[in-house]
Amino acid sequence: MIKKVSRNKLRIKKHKRIRRKLSGTDKVPRLCVYKSLKHIYAQIIDDQKGVTLVAASTHDGDFKNLGSTTDTEAAKKVGGLIAEKALSQGIKAVVFDRGGYKYHGNIAAFADAAREGGLQF
Repeated sequence: MIKKVSRNKLRIKKHKRIRRKLSGTDKVPRLCVYKSLKHIYAQIIDDQKGVTLVAASTHDGDFKNLGSTTDTEAAKKVGGLIAEKALSQGIKAVVFDRGGYKYHGNIAAFADAAREGGLQF
């Protein structure tokens, strides 16, 4: 009998492969994005110290009025919010970690909004 591997296990496998190649430092931290079925999360992480510098998600108070927290509009808002918080902390350049997801749809909208907000990657 052929067993089907779940999509999440395949995504985690891709994410591990990506993480082998990139890492965040104190000068250029890692911008990590994760999406669940209901929300989108983003963190800027310094991997050398193991510290989250900035975080934003659709759980924040600004998203209560938004109809859906999973569409591209929500991804754009989270991207703008993380860029705003990062610039206030003095972070201008980051390494983008797409988390094993395709650079398409919500992930691309998030990245474009973060770039428009002033982050460089």
